[in-house]
Amino acid sequence: MKKISVILLTLFLICTLVGCGASAAGDESSAASENTSRAASDSAETTVSESTLADGTYTVEVDTDSTMFTLNEAVDGKGTLTVEGGVMTVHISLVSQNIVNLYLGTAEDAAKEGAELIEPTLDTVTYSDGYSEEVYGFDIPVSALDTEIDVAIIGTKGTWYDHVITVSEPVPAELTDGEYSVNVLLEGGSGKASIASPATLIVSGGEYRVRIEWSSENYDYMIVDDVTYYPVNESGNSVFEIPVSEFYEAIDVIADTTAMSTPHEIEYTLTFTFY
Repeated sequence: MKKISVILLTLFLICTLVGCGASAAGDESSAASENTSRAASDSAETTVSESTLADGTYTVEVDTDSTMFTLNEAVDGKGTLTVEGGVMTVHISLVSQNIVNLYLGTAEDAAKEGAELIEPTLDTVTYSDGYSEEVYGFDIPVSALDTEIDVAIIGTKGTWYDHVITVSEPVPAELTDGEYSVNVLLEGGSGKASIASPATLIVSGGEYRVRIEWSSENYDYMIVDDVTYYPVNESGNSVFEIPVSEFYEAIDVIADTTAMSTPHEIEYTLTFTFY
C-alpha cells in the first residue's frame, strides 16, 4: 500500500507541475498574442490617421491601365475626389457612352448574380476648341490613395473586363484666398538641416506662397527661380515666404547659410503635398 501511495503521490506532483507549466506558457502565449494584436491595432490606427484627408473636395490624378478604359481628354486625366466622414469617392468622366456599367472588384465577381453595379452618370465635357458632348462618368469608392484599385467594366457587347485605377495627388478643388496646411519634404544638403512640416500655404489673388521655417537661424537668403528672398522674421529660426507653382513635384531652391566660417549656398529640393 505504501508503494502505491508513493506512486500516486509522485504522479499527482508530476501532473500538477506539468499543468502549471502549461498554464504559464498559455498565459505567456495569450499575453504575447494580446500584445501583438494591440500593436497591430495601434499601427492600423496610426496608418489611418496619417493617410486620411480632411473632409472636402479635391482635384486628383487618376491613372488607368488601358486605353480601352481611360479618362476624357477634356479633364486632362483628373477626377474629383470627395471626402466625407473619412470616406473617399472619386468621380471620373470617360471618353464616350460605350462603358455602360462599372463594378468595384473583379470581372468574375461582377458577373455573379446580385453583384452591386455602379451606374453611369451623364457628364457634359467641353474640349479646348469649345465643342461639348455628353459622356458617361462614374462615382467610384476609393479605399486608399496611391494604391491600385480593382474595377471591372462592361460595354455594350455585354462582356466584363478587369482593370485597375490609381488615385493620387489630391489638391483642394477650390484654393480660395486664405491659409492652408501643406506637408514639406526637404531633400539635398548634408541632411543636418530640416524644415518644419506641415507648413502654411498662403493663397492670395491666385498666387501661392509657402511659409518656410528652417531648423536654424543661420539662413540669410533663399533663391527660387533666380529670385532672391530674405527672412520675414528678425529673431529665431530663419523663416521665408517663397512662391510655389507645383504640388507633388520637387522644386529646386538654393539656401545660403552663415553657419560655416564663410557663407555657403546649398542646393535643395522642396516638395509640397496635401497628405
